[in-house]
Amino acid sequence: MGLREQFTDQLKVSMKAGDAPRTSTLRMVLARLKDVDIAARPKGVDRVPDEEVVATLRGMVKSRRESVDLYRQGNRPELVAKEEAEIAVIESFLPRQMDEAATAQAVADAIAETSAASIKDMGKVMAALRAKHAATLDMARAGQMVKTRLS
Repeated sequence: MGLREQFTDQLKVSMKAGDAPRTSTLRMVLARLKDVDIAARPKGVDRVPDEEVVATLRGMVKSRRESVDLYRQGNRPELVAKEEAEIAVIESFLPRQMDEAATAQAVADAIAETSAASIKDMGKVMAALRAKHAATLDMARAGQMVKTRLS
C-alpha cells in the first residue's frame, strides 16, 4: 500500500472517529499532494512517486517547525500547539530518521566513497548521501557534518 492510500484510509478512520484536528491535517496533506501531482503533469507524470511524496511531507514538516519558532517568539501557545499537532500527524507517515551515530557513519562512508578531500568536494558527498539515504537522512544535519569533516 502506497503512502497516498494510507492517507486516504487514515482520513476515513479519523472522520469516523470525529477527530477534527487529524482530519483537517490529513485533508491538507492530500490537497498538497494533489497540487504536487498537478505541477508534475507537464512532465508527463500523473501521480508523483512515494519518494517525492516523502520529500513533500518533509517540506511540510520543515515549514511547520519554522512557524512553531515564530509563534513561540510571538507568545502564541495555541498556535504552537496546533502546528505541533500537525507535525505529529505528518511525521507518523514518514520513515524514521537516522540517529546521530548512523548519520555520522553515513557521512564518513560517503566521504570515503567519493574520495572527498576538501570543502570543494562537498557537492559530491551530498549527492552520494542523497542517492543512498534520501528518505531516512536529515540532509541539513548531514550537510553540517560534511562541512565540519571536510574543513
